[in-house]
Amino acid sequence: MTTQIKQYIKKKVLYKTYNFVRTNQFSLILEFNKNALLLERDGLVKHTGGCHCGAVRFEVWCAPHLHVFNCNCSICTKKQNRHFIVPKSQFTLLQGSDNITTYTFNTHVAKHTFCKTCGVQSFYTPRSNPDGFGVASHCLDPGTVSSVTVEDFCGQNWEESMQKHQTIRSMSKPTTDK
Repeated sequence: MTTQIKQYIKKKVLYKTYNFVRTNQFSLILEFNKNALLLERDGLVKHTGGCHCGAVRFEVWCAPHLHVFNCNCSICTKKQNRHFIVPKSQFTLLQGSDNITTYTFNTHVAKHTFCKTCGVQSFYTPRSNPDGFGVASHCLDPGTVSSVTVEDFCGQNWEESMQKHQTIRSMSKPTTDK
């Protein structure tokens, strides 16, 4: 398959539902990407984003309407963290794994990840959902978010707040069967 054909196909819907796989130096096949098709079927869209310097890039599948948490715990207040939560299966780090550093404190369940170059936290592993990712909505590239609803979360009284927000624990559960 020529580079021109491959680039053309990438621009079309096939890019979302197929992966290109090289079988040898002369052949390139399309591999069906079932997961992308299932996620689109469930009304999820692919958002991309990253840190300020571009060293860390990711993609995340979620609804175009974001439900963002504004936490007032000690670290979220300092870094102005407003995030939405997704299952790990709907998050892919595209580049920059070697450019990420991690900070933990207190229970060490939350993994606060930052770009080593620019210091931006574009995603992290939240204490409330250690089987998912908290993604900073302001680190998404423009064009895929339809609306944002912000909900305050009292991280200063974390245990009590978790009891009040029963749904927050299930936010990292997959929305589709893979």
